[in-house]
Amino acid sequence: MNRIITSEFIQALPQGVGGLSPDEVIVNRRRFGTNLIIEIPPTGLWALLQDTLKDPMLWFLLATSVIFWLVGERTEAIVLLVALIPFLGMDSYLHRRTQASTAGLSGQLASRALVVRKEGKRLVDAVELVPGDLVEIKAGESFPADGLILFNDSVQVDESALTGEAYPVRKSALKGDPVTLGDQAIDGSFWGFAGTRLLSGKAHLRVVFTGPGTLYGEIVQTALSGRQERTPLQQAVSRLVQWLLVIAVAFCGLLAIVRWYQGHGFLDAVISAMTLAVAALPEEFPVVLTFFLGVGVYRLAKRQALVRRAVVVENIGRITTICSDKTGTLTEGRLRLTHQFPAVGIGSERLLTIAANASRSEEGDPLDGAVLQVAPQDSMVKVVARFPFTEGRKREVAIVTTGTKTSVAVKGAPETVLAMCSIDSMEKESWLKQVHRLAVSGHKVIACAWDTWNPGEDQTKEPDRNLRFAGLLAFEDPARQNVKEALQQCRNARIRVIMVTGDHPETAGALAAEIGLGQTPPRVITGEEMEAKLSQGSGVFLKEVDVVARAVPAQKHTLVRSLQSLGEVVAVTGDGVNDVPALQAADVGIAMGQRGTRSAREVAAIVLMDDNFRTIVGAIAEGRQLFANLQMSFQYLLMIHIPLVLTAALIPLLGYPILYLPVHIVWLELIIHPTALLVFQYLPDVSVLRYRRSRKRLTFFNRTQTLGIVLTGTLVTGLIYWSYVRSLGAGRDVEHARAMAIAVLILSGAVVTVALSKLKGTMASVVTGLGLLSAVVMIQIPWLSNLLHMKPLHGDDWLVAAVSATLVFIPVLGCNWNLTRINAG
Repeated sequence: MNRIITSEFIQALPQGVGGLSPDEVIVNRRRFGTNLIIEIPPTGLWALLQDTLKDPMLWFLLATSVIFWLVGERTEAIVLLVALIPFLGMDSYLHRRTQASTAGLSGQLASRALVVRKEGKRLVDAVELVPGDLVEIKAGESFPADGLILFNDSVQVDESALTGEAYPVRKSALKGDPVTLGDQAIDGSFWGFAGTRLLSGKAHLRVVFTGPGTLYGEIVQTALSGRQERTPLQQAVSRLVQWLLVIAVAFCGLLAIVRWYQGHGFLDAVISAMTLAVAALPEEFPVVLTFFLGVGVYRLAKRQALVRRAVVVENIGRITTICSDKTGTLTEGRLRLTHQFPAVGIGSERLLTIAANASRSEEGDPLDGAVLQVAPQDSMVKVVARFPFTEGRKREVAIVTTGTKTSVAVKGAPETVLAMCSIDSMEKESWLKQVHRLAVSGHKVIACAWDTWNPGEDQTKEPDRNLRFAGLLAFEDPARQNVKEALQQCRNARIRVIMVTGDHPETAGALAAEIGLGQTPPRVITGEEMEAKLSQGSGVFLKEVDVVARAVPAQKHTLVRSLQSLGEVVAVTGDGVNDVPALQAADVGIAMGQRGTRSAREVAAIVLMDDNFRTIVGAIAEGRQLFANLQMSFQYLLMIHIPLVLTAALIPLLGYPILYLPVHIVWLELIIHPTALLVFQYLPDVSVLRYRRSRKRLTFFNRTQTLGIVLTGTLVTGLIYWSYVRSLGAGRDVEHARAMAIAVLILSGAVVTVALSKLKGTMASVVTGLGLLSAVVMIQIPWLSNLLHMKPLHGDDWLVAAVSATLVFIPVLGCNWNLTRINAG
């Protein structure tokens, strides 16, 4: 995980290996703030009370208790107030469960740190650290911030908290003073990251990034901020709730008038209306949606995909096309020397030595790093003069001494270097053909040259002619590990991947063929060819394109818009300022976290912490699983609320005694809420991306699923009504009929839960079991049953209720089978 140190942080670092002075600590703390990586959300009694006061169920209980008290029904009032205890207990559990995903991350962080400052060593709270501090870390301790390792003693680090990889990572000490580095990306082997733990050895860490600026802090802060935004789906659900509230209020008023007209009295009319209102109140829908989106943001963060806007949790599972960068996303983003072609009379070792003499380790250039990694090391080499590489010059020239010999070393673009050499036209043409063959097979090629140098010559004048050609070096940017498997998953899921790159068409096509992108051979088009075809009319031809080469940013933006016009849901990866238009236009913009610019990260919906294409595929799989889980949760709510509302209204309107009293609604909500919130979001994660039939617009259910929900709701309504009327009998035994109807409703709810979740996961079994247990306890224990205005049921009653509930399996399984088929393929 490379990181870039900008000049802002360079200025905060002291020179040398010493610590900060007290004044420098104060200045840096004012400038960068405290090292508070995670601000734990409030979890005390007041925070719990604030959350609970937002729930309308609390106000319903209190208002109904007051009404009962005022009309002299003191027992009923007390029962409703006592019912607040389990209700508040459930709220407390869900409140703490919501906070746990963020608060649990704090266990990975160091609480204390041994810091070295000018006044000496001292143990301080980790939050007091500032950029520039020097920290000593021993085996078993966690890194308190992100920083550069200046000294290490056989250091191995557990970075699983950030990368998910279980194996230890070896670290190296940075050579040179960080202050002299300038703006550049520094390899992750020199970094210690907050939230990771030192397994062996001892390290001295120069703190660079603190608080939210650490990689660990970005994960948490992004997850927290993502939960607060309202997405289009949330807004749609809010509008639905508002309409349902208006309808419920009107319907409740009608029910109160009808009950009053039927002669049931004022209290009966008010209680009937209020009970129906609470039963019809669809507050679970926005709560469940918000809760699931928060879970999705957190789970995607654990997959190294930081969600900056929660809308992406809705969109990512619907992606049909990915426009991906090549370098660093499909490839490792680092060069590796793979082929050497020395000239006649020049050995491979000599060729590498010339290239190394013209390279610089301190610049962090990936090509220089690849050369120096394999070149023979010679401590006797001294650089006399250097003429650096620029885009205009396309070469690096160095004058070096080795012992008593002085020579010139040159490396650069083959055309440029060959033009500087004494070489005949036929030989030059032969070398250029070799360069072309290497380029079209996906290699980056440089040429090297050399010459002797007279120490008495002017060292300020660059030697640029009559050099001796030394040969060619060819480099590859290797494809990322497992990218081929990730692309295969995309094909299986019918998600198209288009590589968008500035490389030569043949170079890009060679990589595409190697990793199995698209057809065989891959279909390659240049950016100019794409624009020309688009200007002639329809962009249907884009459905046959695998690679867009020689693409400029404006063409990338055009590609995204054209694909969207064809009905595609498009994800785009980008890392530079020039990628901002395409990232903004995409349905899901994905910025690179390691090498991406700040502008790209700010406009993107997702930031990839590891810049890896495989992470995108994993995030899509997670998004699809989340949406499937949310579908099942909403199915459950609808299948239970439809009969609950219909029976709460229908039975009193038909002149029968009230079926549900307020305390029954409380009891049922204590079953419904945990089931909807906990059972389905705990279903096992899906790591393999599978096909799911796409829909042009975001809808929760298709016609078959909607029919299944309606049939289930209608069937349960009929079963409750039949069991109530049957048990009521000629003697109008309301308590017995009420117990029978509620037993059927709870058993039917358990059947729906089992059919949808298939009891995958411990939480599904626990919540379903507790719901069934509550029915047995509340109905069969006489004093509890009497308190709730019910009577214990006989064995044949339970048998009838169980057989009736079993019938619910038929429409639920039909609906669930269709849902599974659509999401799993």
